[in-house]
Amino acid sequence: MRVPDKNLAEIWDKGFTTVQGFLDPATLKDAQDALWEIYPRPEAYFADPSQHAKFARSQFAGLRYFPYPTWSLNKVCVHPDLIDAAERLLEAKDIEIYKVELWAKYSGAINYDQPHHRDFGNHSLVVPRRDRRHTQMTTFILLSDVTAVDGPTKIVPLAHTRDLPLKPRERQFGEFFENEVSIEAPAGSLLIYKTDVLHRGSDFAAPNRSRFVMLVDFQERGWRWQGKMSWPDHAGRPEMVEAMERMSPRQRDLFGWPPAGSEYWNEQTLSDVAERYPRMDMTPYRETGLSRSGR
Repeated sequence: MRVPDKNLAEIWDKGFTTVQGFLDPATLKDAQDALWEIYPRPEAYFADPSQHAKFARSQFAGLRYFPYPTWSLNKVCVHPDLIDAAERLLEAKDIEIYKVELWAKYSGAINYDQPHHRDFGNHSLVVPRRDRRHTQMTTFILLSDVTAVDGPTKIVPLAHTRDLPLKPRERQFGEFFENEVSIEAPAGSLLIYKTDVLHRGSDFAAPNRSRFVMLVDFQERGWRWQGKMSWPDHAGRPEMVEAMERMSPRQRDLFGWPPAGSEYWNEQTLSDVAERYPRMDMTPYRETGLSRSGR
């Protein structure tokens, strides 16, 4: 589903927006089915939580980083409508994905309550500008229904915080509880917010509940003080090889892949990259690479 203009405008006004029905039913179901290659099914977890004690180590024990074992999950982070939304919000075509995470939470594993905080602390060496420059677009794609009892994300609209200094980045617990909005939406919904927006995770309010989300973050390419993950660090994993092979040239570009027409491409690199990624269609790179060299 293409994110409506009104929702992107809402991000500048309120600091966040929610789009229900963002993922089509087939894409959502495939992604949900693929979760169980990474996480225990809820019924298995709650049958004996002691068998899954790692989820009790910290609030973040359920994080898993891109790439994932199946294309059904990997393709979600490069969904064409997500790329389109990022281009429109950031007002740029030369953008990149700087973070992809899956996050699973199970009620009772640990207390998931957090104080309100701003995400720029580990997304940037400096602070966000408050105009539309150097913006980072952070997103949650809900892969399970999130109701009031499912530990929803709580966000404070900018109307209550616009004039506050960016420091302290983390506020006193409970300070903005009366102003927060609870993000409750069905699976397949998309939450977009900015890194200067106060928000928090909340704890479950009922037993035998679980929550699964994918977090995908975008920024305009070239700002060296911003970012979070190094994709070449994962390049040797079979899942990354498959993901790169199955992506379109535009999708690969979001991870820093040399674009068609780059001076990087010549006969040697075309041949050797094709050896490294045997199922990749090298045609877009071959045509521009060889035409540049006059061959």
